[in-house]
Amino acid sequence: MTPDHAPGNPVSENPVTAHPRPGFPDQEQTYPGRTGAMEPRPDHGEESYRGSGLLRDRVALVTGGDSGIGRAVCLAYAREGADVVFAHLPEEAEDARETVRLVEGAGRKALAVPCDIREEETCRELVARTVAEFGRIDVLVNNAAYQMAQTDGIEAITTEQFDRVMRTNLYGMFWLTKAALPHIPEGGSIVNSASVQAYKPSPPLLDYAMTKGAIVTFTHGLAQQLAPRGIRVNAVAPGPVWTPLIPATMPDTSEFGGQAPLGRPAQPAEMAPAYVFLASSAASFITGEIMNATGGTPLP
Repeated sequence: MTPDHAPGNPVSENPVTAHPRPGFPDQEQTYPGRTGAMEPRPDHGEESYRGSGLLRDRVALVTGGDSGIGRAVCLAYAREGADVVFAHLPEEAEDARETVRLVEGAGRKALAVPCDIREEETCRELVARTVAEFGRIDVLVNNAAYQMAQTDGIEAITTEQFDRVMRTNLYGMFWLTKAALPHIPEGGSIVNSASVQAYKPSPPLLDYAMTKGAIVTFTHGLAQQLAPRGIRVNAVAPGPVWTPLIPATMPDTSEFGGQAPLGRPAQPAEMAPAYVFLASSAASFITGEIMNATGGTPLP
């Protein structure tokens, strides 16, 4: 009998088989996609995440919190004791209502704000609404992102698409951070969503990968700026994650995630603990770091 199987010891999950593997049904959605239309349904930690008070009574502002990684982060933060404000596109209202239900089900306050962070004034208003409701921002999670795969090369990337990718992934992050900083106290933190694409870009996601590389640089540089103020800045670099963005922006999802050494995409629930750790005082000496969560793909 191995120690893992000794009486009274929980059996560890095999990470290769813990969640669905590629061979998914054909599916395609219009952007931004809906969680309820996905097969298999993503796991955000609804049945599995157990909090331990790591973020008790903190206030978190999360962009893209209606679904995917953002929903998993909102759920985990609430179960760790935080109140949560999250931004979502107006057309994502159905998914946003479910995130609100999950946060409130954890006994915390939730505020869903429909908006588009591609506009600077919108970012300022999002911060102002958060501060008006809760008085401060202890954790800012810059997670919202846009991508659209183009298999025909750079010539297929229109100026309209390029502009949307840049303004969502970079401008919005920059504007929100700038607006939020006066309201983030000492001991606060910023967590950005980078990507494996920052280091190993897929040709169909050229413009998206560019922004993720910039987010890594932004994280490194801002962490040095804010260290004297007692504010930490880190990022998580996920590999393939099964979210509505995938069937809504990629032409073939049946084998999505199979390239990871673990042989499958991550579920959003598997990303949330990294965001919790980096936001918590357990990571008090960690700033300017990129936490890789790639399913085994080595990154610098």
